[in-house]
Amino acid sequence: MPDAAEAVLYRVEMPMAVSFDHPAKRRSTSDSLLLRLDVDGASGLGECAPRAYVTGETTETVTGALRHVPLDEIFARVRSTEPAALLARLRHDGVAGTFGLRGGGNLLCLLETALLDLLGRRLGLGGAELVPTEGAPAARRPALPVSQVLDLSLDVEEFLDTRGPFHFVKVKAADDIARDLRTVTAIRARLGDTVPVMVDANMSWTPDEAHGHLAALCDAGADLVEEPLAKGSWADLARLRARTGLRILLDESVCTLDDARTAVESGACDAFNVRVAKNGGPVTAAQVIELARRAGLGFQIGVQVAEVGPLINAGRALAFAHGDAFTVEAGQSDRFFPEPVVSPPPAVCRTTNTITPAPGPGFGLDLNEHAEPWAVLRRTEGDTSWRPLPAPAPRTKEHA
Repeated sequence: MPDAAEAVLYRVEMPMAVSFDHPAKRRSTSDSLLLRLDVDGASGLGECAPRAYVTGETTETVTGALRHVPLDEIFARVRSTEPAALLARLRHDGVAGTFGLRGGGNLLCLLETALLDLLGRRLGLGGAELVPTEGAPAARRPALPVSQVLDLSLDVEEFLDTRGPFHFVKVKAADDIARDLRTVTAIRARLGDTVPVMVDANMSWTPDEAHGHLAALCDAGADLVEEPLAKGSWADLARLRARTGLRILLDESVCTLDDARTAVESGACDAFNVRVAKNGGPVTAAQVIELARRAGLGFQIGVQVAEVGPLINAGRALAFAHGDAFTVEAGQSDRFFPEPVVSPPPAVCRTTNTITPAPGPGFGLDLNEHAEPWAVLRRTEGDTSWRPLPAPAPRTKEHA
C-alpha cells in the first residue's frame, strides 16, 4: 500500500531588498503561492504570482479556489497513468483539459507547473522538454541574452552605469511624459541605435493623450510601447497603432488564448508579452506564442515582478524551447532576495546579462530551509480538508 500522497501550500511574502516601482503598482514584497505535490516518492514544485490588476486574482482567491480542486482524483491519475503518456496529455491539453478543471489562470498555473515538474523528475527530463514546442525553432541556443528593466526607483544614469551590457531595455513609464522622453533620449545617446528600447505604460494613458506620447517617444528613439491604454481597449489600440506607426506590445490585455485571438482580430498590437502565471501556465503560454507566430506578431518571454522560484525556471524553460522570442526577461530575484526559498537559486550571469538552461530534472529547484516559515496549509490524500500549519514568522503586511 503506497503512502498517502500530500500537497503543501506556501504563501511567500518576503521583503524585497530593493523595491520595484511602475505606474500600476509599487512592490516591496513578494506575493507568491508555492505548491509542493508528493506522490509515491516523487515531488513536484509549482508557483503562481497572482496580481489583481492583471488577472483579477489574489493569493487569497487562488487559495480559496485550490480548496475545491479534487486533488485525490489528480493523485490517482498520476499513479495510474504512465508518466510519459500523462506528460503528453498535459502538453497538449494543459492541466484544465487533462483533469477537467476550471478556474483562473493562476490556479491553473500553480497546478500545472507542479505537475510538469513532478513528471519531469520521474522521467529525467529538463524544463524545455516539458513545455509544448509547436512551431519553435529546431535548434536550441546554449545561452540567451536578457533584457534590463529601468523602473521608477532608479535614475537613468545609474542604470546605464551599472546594469550593462545591454541587449534590450524596457523603461517603466513615469506619470510625466517629459521624464520618459529624457530617459529614452539618454539611453539612445549612450547606447546608440543597436539596442531596442521599449516604454511600458502599464495601462496608464488615455486614448487622447497616448497619441502625442507615442509620437514623441518614437521621435526620441523608442522602438515599442507596452500596454499604453486600459486593458482590452481593442478599437482604441488599433487606431493608435495605425496613427502613430510605433509598434505596440500587449501584456495585461492578453491573459487568455481568447484575449490573444481578439487582439489579433482587432489589429490591436504587434507583439505579446507572454508570462507563465498570467497566461495560465506553460501550456497556454506556449499556445499564445504559436498564435503570435501564425499571425506574424512578435513576442517576448516576460516575468511577474518578484517571482520566487518555479515560475522563474518555468519561464526560462519556455524561453529556451522558443528561442525566437525577441527578448527574454529573466527577473531580478538575485537582487531582490538575498535568502531565496529555493535551491539552487535561479541565476543570471550579470557579466554578460545572459541565462543558461536551469539544471534538471523538472524545473530544477527544491525548497530550502528559508521556505518552511511560509508553509500555510497541508492536504493529505483521503482527507477532504486542507489543514492549517503553524503560523509563519512575522512578516510585512504591505502588498503591491
